[in-house]
Amino acid sequence: MPLHAVTETLGMFIGFRYFLYLRRKQGDTVPQGNRIWAIIGAIFGALFGSRILGALENPPALLNTDNIIFFIYQHKTIVGGLLGGLIGVELTKKMIGEKHSTGDLFVYPLILAIIIGRIGCFSMGVYEETYGIPTTLPWGMYLGDAYPRHPVALYEIVFLVALWVALAAISSRYRLVSGGRFKLFMIAYLLFRFLLDFIKPGFRFSFGLGSIQIACLLGLLYYAPTILFPKRLIQKSIYA
Repeated sequence: MPLHAVTETLGMFIGFRYFLYLRRKQGDTVPQGNRIWAIIGAIFGALFGSRILGALENPPALLNTDNIIFFIYQHKTIVGGLLGGLIGVELTKKMIGEKHSTGDLFVYPLILAIIIGRIGCFSMGVYEETYGIPTTLPWGMYLGDAYPRHPVALYEIVFLVALWVALAAISSRYRLVSGGRFKLFMIAYLLFRFLLDFIKPGFRFSFGLGSIQIACLLGLLYYAPTILFPKRLIQKSIYA
């Protein structure tokens, strides 16, 4: 059994248990019934988003496949999961009339789950499409073929740990508006993945970008008001 299959499942399990722990410890402004609906929306949105964007990573292969359903099922990406989950939650909130942000409690559990999953990605080397292009840098690693490559899974783990520390520091220094922590997480992660994919192999359109990078740009466009006016995320400094 590939280690990635184990760590992916373990990451989701531990991440969700951590979410429940934070919810008990910090409380929740969202009523329990609506929170359950938001989780359901997130699960189905993430499921469809991850598979569809994963399949779109290689449009020629998608167009030429004999079984499009099986092809979509075989492919997935965390960027699609995050954006699909966001869409699923927002649509669910509109249907049930929930006005509060539901994302802040998910941030640290999501980071933890992704870190655990990326350990499995790293273990697969070049046998899954989660490796980097060849490099002559001293930290290039042999991941299963003849070329030293960027260990992009390790890059992402280091980034996520740094992001966790940074978000915790910001939250201790400033009182963020509801949903502010989740917006910061999404903006940081989408920007990181947009840049990281330049050192990953895969299909590129004639203008030099891949499907995941285009999705990242669309996600950043959605958060453009926050990017342009970041002070709107802050209610006030805790030490003011």
